[in-house]
Amino acid sequence: MKRRALLALAVVAGAAQAAPAGLVAKLKAQADAWDRAIVAKDRAAIAANMADDFRQIDARGNVETKASFVDGLVTPDLVLDPYTVEDFEVRVYGDTALISGRTRMTGRYQGQPFSTHYRYIDVYVKRGGAWKIVSVQISPIKD
Repeated sequence: MKRRALLALAVVAGAAQAAPAGLVAKLKAQADAWDRAIVAKDRAAIAANMADDFRQIDARGNVETKASFVDGLVTPDLVLDPYTVEDFEVRVYGDTALISGRTRMTGRYQGQPFSTHYRYIDVYVKRGGAWKIVSVQISPIKD
């Protein structure tokens, strides 16, 4: 009996990590649309992808709320160039998805050019049938 329970647990644990291709494609499309909304400074589209209890931990360890995160992205002081994500990966665990990758971002802040390279992880949770981002953490990569 104990062996059967362990085998069942192993099967369930393995299945939790293997996301259906359709779900992975849906989450990738959602993440890509969010990136485009960020570059376009589309406040409504940025916020629509986020849970109300969203938190970001930035490269300096600061914590941002949904409101402060969105405000920081749409400020006229910030201009982001279009960017792509490298090493994109989606891992799904039930109603939670971890989306990660690397980004080389360029743009201007208060008229001054900048360039960053970082790795990120976005945590999405399925609530009420919709996937919403609840957390973002970024880590700078030294080139």
